Amino acid sequence: MSRRDRRKFTAAFKTEVVLEALKERKTLSELAQQFDLHPNQISAWKKEFLTGASEVFGSSLDTEREALEKKQEELYRQIGKLQVENDFLKKTLRR
Repeated sequence: MSRRDRRKFTAAFKTEVVLEALKERKTLSELAQQFDLHPNQISAWKKEFLTGASEVFGSSLDTEREALEKKQEELYRQIGKLQVENDFLKKTLRR
């Protein structure tokens, strides 16, 4: 028996396999044969995909929103500081 080298799969390939599995048009055995994988591997990828699916709609958007709000607050602070400096300089030039 010859030993098969460990294969590495891209995220795009894994996504394609999982989406086909989620469609449920073919059995895991048929998909495994089509993609030259073990059915357990497809099940593991499907489970991993479904576990992380909530992050797509929730937390990543919330994190981005929080980061944008912090940046906005910082910019408002800078604007206020510059306005105070500008007013101070205008007053000192008038004297």
